[in-house]
Amino acid sequence: QVQLVESGGGLVQAGGSLRLSCAASGLPFSSYSMGWFRQAPGKEREFVASRTSYADSVKGRFTISRDNAKNTVYLQMSSLKPEDTAVYYCAARESATNRGYKYWGQGTQVTVSS
Repeated sequence: QVQLVESGGGLVQAGGSLRLSCAASGLPFSSYSMGWFRQAPGKEREFVASRTSYADSVKGRFTISRDNAKNTVYLQMSSLKPEDTAVYYCAARESATNRGYKYWGQGTQVTVSS
């Protein structure tokens, strides 16, 4: 059974930083590409970051990284803005295919106060 479990969300003031973690189990982690997405209240879920790209709204502020030994992907978020407030989800897709993200975590809330 594949599980993706996010952690590290919370309440932070504008200009602050947070690091999100996503621990994966039940899949060959090194064979999967990982991404981060977010969904703000009343909005559709949107792409945030993958190894090869970032949303324009987070470029230069967010950094994705992974530790294959720990089966974990991270999202370092800096210079946070109130508009970054959302539930953040990690997702996994098979690297060898062009298929979309197959597995999703349950999400972690990030709230940025002004």
